[in-house]
Amino acid sequence: MDSNLLITLGYLVFFILIMYLMIFLPQKRRDKKTKAMLDAMQVGNTVISIGGITGNIVNIKDDEVTIETGVEKAKINLKKWAVKEVVKPIES
Repeated sequence: MDSNLLITLGYLVFFILIMYLMIFLPQKRRDKKTKAMLDAMQVGNTVISIGGITGNIVNIKDDEVTIETGVEKAKINLKKWAVKEVVKPIES
């Protein structure tokens, strides 16, 4: 009876370990990479929001980014979490 309990407990521990390695660890890596990207934003970088809006950063405050977009230079305030990608300008 004890060996069945140990085998069952071993399967449970193995399942939890595999779940951690396949789900939680990659998510932590993605979160860390995203945070580093958002912390490295600078005025003048081009950003793409999760909604597909593209523009150049003109101002960065605590958790907000002001971008300038379009021909008419419309200014839009975005929360930092809404930024999907930061495109740094190519330096010559």
